[in-house]
Amino acid sequence: MSGDVLSQNEIDALLSALSTGEMSAEEMKKEEETRKVRVYDFKRALRFSKDQIRSLTRIHENFARLLTTYFSAQLRTYVQINVVSVDQIPFEEFISSIPNMTLINIFDVSPLEGNILMEVNPNVAYSMLERLMGGFGSSSGKVDNMTEIETKILTNLFERSFDSLREAWSGLIEIDPYLAEMEVNPQFLQMISPNETVVVISFNIVIGESSGMINMCIPHIALEPIIPNLSVSYWMQTNKKEPTPEQSILLERRIKKATLPVVADLGKGEISIEDFLYLQMGDVISLDTKIEDPLVIRVGETPKFTAQPGKLRNRMAVQILDTLKTGGDEDDE
Repeated sequence: MSGDVLSQNEIDALLSALSTGEMSAEEMKKEEETRKVRVYDFKRALRFSKDQIRSLTRIHENFARLLTTYFSAQLRTYVQINVVSVDQIPFEEFISSIPNMTLINIFDVSPLEGNILMEVNPNVAYSMLERLMGGFGSSSGKVDNMTEIETKILTNLFERSFDSLREAWSGLIEIDPYLAEMEVNPQFLQMISPNETVVVISFNIVIGESSGMINMCIPHIALEPIIPNLSVSYWMQTNKKEPTPEQSILLERRIKKATLPVVADLGKGEISIEDFLYLQMGDVISLDTKIEDPLVIRVGETPKFTAQPGKLRNRMAVQILDTLKTGGDEDDE
C-alpha cells in the first residue's frame, strides 16, 4: 500500500487480516508510528508554512490578473497569465532549472532587503519584442545577441510592469520596485548564497499563439520582515486607518455643506376609497392632531424636533420648540 488514502480493496484486505488473526491491532499501530518518521533534507529547508505559501499564491494571482491587463494593452493582442505553481527551493536549484540563455530582470524592492528576479522565457521575451515592433509576435529566442535598442525596449516594458506588483503587494507592504539590472546568463548571478531558500512563483503566459513561462524568484531575506503579515489572521483582520487632521477638517466641511430634507408633519387622517375618489377642490380632511398640539419635524425619515407653525416674511414657517429623544440619539444631544 502507498499513500495516505486506501482503496476499497486495501480496506477489505486489512479487515480480513484482522478478523483472521494474520495481523493484530498492535502491529498496525507500530506500522503507523513508523510511517510518521519522514526524511528531512536540510539542504531544502522549508522556511515558509503552507499558510504563508497560500498567502503568497493569493497575492500573485492578483498580480497575474493585473499583468494580463497591462500586457494586453501594451502588446495590443490577447494575453493570458496564470499562476502555475508556488514552491520554496534552494536558490541553486532555481538557477539550474532555468535556461543558460534567458532574460532575467533584477528588481530592487525597497524598503525590503535583497532583490527579486523575474526570469522571462526567451520565446516570451521575443514574442513581446516583435509585437512592440509591429510584428505578429513570433519568436526566434536568440537572447544572447540582443541589441541595445531591443534591450531598452524590453527594459521599459518590464519597468512599467512592476507597477502591477506594487498594487498587488499594497495590502501587504508598500514597496517601490525599480529595475536594477538585466541579465541573460543565470550563471553570472551572485545575489545570495546557493543554499538560501527562495520562493519561486511560476506563471504561464499566452501571447496570441505563442506561450511560455515567467518565473519570479523571491529570496527569504526579502520576505523575512513581512512574514508575520502572511498569516491568515493578518488577512482576516480589518485594517482601520485613522484619518489625518487635514482629512478630518475636509470631511467636516463637506458634512456641514450636505443638504437634508426637513418635513413638518401637520398630522394624519383616514378616509375611505369611495371618499377619496370623490375628493374635489375645497373639501376638508380631518386630521388626528389638535390646533394647539406641536408639530413633529422629521429630518430625513427620523423625527427630531417639535415645533409650532407660523409665518416669517409672509412665508409659512415653523419655530423649533424642543428636541425629540430617540433610541439612536446621544444623551448630551
